[in-house]
Amino acid sequence: MSLIFERVLTDGIAAISYLIGDDEEGTAAVIDPRPDVEIYLELARKNGVSITHIFETHIHADLVSGARELADRTGTAKIYASREGGAEYGFACEPVKNGDEFVFRALILTARHTPGHTPEHISYVAADDEHPDFPWGVFTGDSLFVNSAGRPDLLGRDADKLASQLYDTLWDFYGKLDDGVIIHPSHGSGSPCGADIGDRLESTMGFEKRFNPYYQRKERKDFVDYALATPPPEPTYYKRMKKLNAAGPAVLGRLPIIPALPPRKFKEMVEAKSAQLVDTRTMLAFGGGHIDGALNIAASPILSIWAGWLLDPEKPILLVLESDSDAEKVSQLFVRTGYTKFAGYLVGGMRAWQNAGYPLRELPQMTVHDLQSSRNGLQLVDVRGPAEWKNGRIPGAVHIFLPHLQKRSGELDRERPVLLYCATGYRASLAASVLEREGFSDVRNLPGSFHAWKAAKFPVEK
Repeated sequence: MSLIFERVLTDGIAAISYLIGDDEEGTAAVIDPRPDVEIYLELARKNGVSITHIFETHIHADLVSGARELADRTGTAKIYASREGGAEYGFACEPVKNGDEFVFRALILTARHTPGHTPEHISYVAADDEHPDFPWGVFTGDSLFVNSAGRPDLLGRDADKLASQLYDTLWDFYGKLDDGVIIHPSHGSGSPCGADIGDRLESTMGFEKRFNPYYQRKERKDFVDYALATPPPEPTYYKRMKKLNAAGPAVLGRLPIIPALPPRKFKEMVEAKSAQLVDTRTMLAFGGGHIDGALNIAASPILSIWAGWLLDPEKPILLVLESDSDAEKVSQLFVRTGYTKFAGYLVGGMRAWQNAGYPLRELPQMTVHDLQSSRNGLQLVDVRGPAEWKNGRIPGAVHIFLPHLQKRSGELDRERPVLLYCATGYRASLAASVLEREGFSDVRNLPGSFHAWKAAKFPVEK
């Protein structure tokens, strides 16, 4: 057998998908595809295989599933989705139940019902036909991660029951696999689908049984309490993603086209306030001059998550880009969390805007040295997540998690300057743009933020 194995890591949302198959037979499967599916088609062409199967381990909450898109693009591949746990779908798919086998010549994938993260969750055990009873790997989806496990609280109900099912999944199924079996999860470090997911993209069952904190909780109650207490804040878009993926995302056929708008037309649309204005440039470029009312969601991979937290998927988006050539890349990042409606982008970017004589707003940047030498009446706000805050912070800061900033802005004094910080400055610049949009007149960003503060060896409070 000549095994085909390709791992696709999607930065930002920290999603991991897989192309696996046999190049002698020329067939392959994709497990948990993302919505911008061209990468799987390219990998299939590179390896000389046809994608015949598309496996969904569960109904995803963190990104738009690419299963329907990929099936449409291949023309022949079928979608296979779990019918365990009473799962229902609003699109055509082949039902999968516990014990079903899928053969790609010498590669055998066996479905195993592994509930806990969701009721329908399925994992796929991989073996070769010469040793079918001795698997070499398992595609764990969102049930077991490196150093973590899938959170059981995303349904909004039955979290205790799901946490108990997760206990059974980890101890009675995964825990009985040979120590040498390699786990291939569908998420890596940084995903909110689990608590403190490890940095490595794969692991072994032996390593996880010895070091994963979930396997240190041998008693069911202790395990359940831990599973319910440790997940990070749930992004607001997760429930929307669940509904979208269960119903079946629309097949786009290609990335959305973003109309190119000259400065005058762009200004008219900004003033009409019928679209959301997003500036995708870096924090320092945004600070140097931006259009009043713009949110600074810079075009790094994590844009997908912060768009999900803060934007309305039903309202068109106006974009300011670093370069006109970034339009496709930015569109790809938005699509991953379900944003497909674009009013247009500013042709020529902020240079064209300023050359047209249109107004600019600046966002002052302070250094950590400035902050250390003088607070000067500043309100210092930490917009990181709760776990980051607990692990150390700049003395004198108050904590308002970025997604809660708009609702909690009334807690801040509008007559005093506000300085925002996060880990590196990305979220702080976004937070500053949120407060500007809320009418705060003196808002500042701390580039480098907590990383720079620690690098300068300034005091840290816990």
